[in-house]
Amino acid sequence: MLENFNALVDGLPPALIYLVIAALVFAEAALFFGFVLPGETAIVVGGILASQHKLSLPVLLVVAVVAAVTGDSVGYEIGRKLGPRLLTTRVMVRHESKVAKTQEMIRRRGGLAVIIGRFTALLRALMPALVGCSRMPYPKFLLFNFIGGVVWVVTFTLGGYFAGNAFEHVAKLAGQGLAVGVAVIAVVALVVWHFRKKKREDAEETAARLEHEHESEQAVQG
Repeated sequence: MLENFNALVDGLPPALIYLVIAALVFAEAALFFGFVLPGETAIVVGGILASQHKLSLPVLLVVAVVAAVTGDSVGYEIGRKLGPRLLTTRVMVRHESKVAKTQEMIRRRGGLAVIIGRFTALLRALMPALVGCSRMPYPKFLLFNFIGGVVWVVTFTLGGYFAGNAFEHVAKLAGQGLAVGVAVIAVVALVVWHFRKKKREDAEETAARLEHEHESEQAVQG
């Protein structure tokens, strides 16, 4: 499995791989791209590549942290510029219940919400813009954003790095076939879990939206 993956990147210069990883991490909050592809996927893959000596681990960590902090800063600025209008955008309306929960988290926890939100894909995409909309001072946001970004990048990058090393170790001890089988099962389980989680979240969003519409209709009739 890793051999096939390595074959795909063997012809790519490390600079290009760093650029792709940085772009995905940056776009997650800056462009709300996290709804499509969570940024940790990119840095986990980067960690695996570092374990295979395709990338430098220290350089990868620095690149990912800079991209994460910069992307969130752009998301913050979007929220600050749009203000309340942000809440009427299509992406915010679609995730109305999550937006409300995120706003409540920001009110209750302040800067700590930035760190907490960093570890949930949906919150990670929403949080910076909503914090900007809340008018939290940028220096305060930047401090918590940097702390959360460093912890997040180090956690998932090293997770990928050690997973890559573990795969090679298992392959040597138990044989390539068994190692590939275990890896395939793990990937399938992860994909199933992701889609079931997304389906459950979509159902919650729909239920919350219908309840909100029902309450609005009752208020109008009343």
